[in-house]
Amino acid sequence: MNILDKIVRDKRKEVSLKKSLISISQYEQSELFNRGANSLAESLRNSNSGIIAEHKRRSPSKSTINQNTNVGQVAKGYENARVCGMSVLTDIKYFGGSLEDLILARACVKMPLLRKEFIIDEYQIVEAKAHGADVILLIAAILSNAEIKNFSKLAKSLNLDVLLEVHNEEELNKSIMPSLDMLGVNNRNLKTFGVDLKTSKDLSQLIPDEFVKVSESGISSIEAIQDLKQYGYQGFLIGENFMKTTNPGKSAAEFIQKLN
Repeated sequence: MNILDKIVRDKRKEVSLKKSLISISQYEQSELFNRGANSLAESLRNSNSGIIAEHKRRSPSKSTINQNTNVGQVAKGYENARVCGMSVLTDIKYFGGSLEDLILARACVKMPLLRKEFIIDEYQIVEAKAHGADVILLIAAILSNAEIKNFSKLAKSLNLDVLLEVHNEEELNKSIMPSLDMLGVNNRNLKTFGVDLKTSKDLSQLIPDEFVKVSESGISSIEAIQDLKQYGYQGFLIGENFMKTTNPGKSAAEFIQKLN
């Protein structure tokens, strides 16, 4: 069993327990549930940098990235750096994140927030909306075509943007549908955790132009972004490069200044 299989197995147990404790109707009463749309896709289309900055304490590939951050301070720093949006890891067991991180980030900033999670149930989409997310991530590697269709339609009905993540041509071909806003190519192989930007380049021509193209993982240099822009990418998800520093917001600001 690879790491992705383990994460999904544990996620199913986690979601099952949550559903027994908090109902969807309770989430629908949340003060944040009726927030209007705050589109990350539009932010990326109108940006020169295209940076989506991430808050990530640890990961299965790197046990510790930065355990000493305050997510609210990081969010403010990223917003001051003029990133297009912020990705917030909410998986506890493998990434050290939580829904409380999402709530705190939402309380501190107005920019689009992406709930970075392994979504395997519609319940998690309602949960994301109730905790202040503007965008959800769907991972093609763990979902069927029918699930991607149903989940993305539900998200759109809740005024959430949808970023669909793929790793290869097979996942891309099964996933393209009108209810998506952005197509992300993850350069990290979730089974081996190796990283290769060639993955984004190879898949770029297969992504229809109506979707915002996002490249994810392994992006750490200005040159990499300039190179990927030539392949039509408008979004660049950067996590470890900023989070491994003592001041992620300052690191993002310096990076964007150089990029522009």
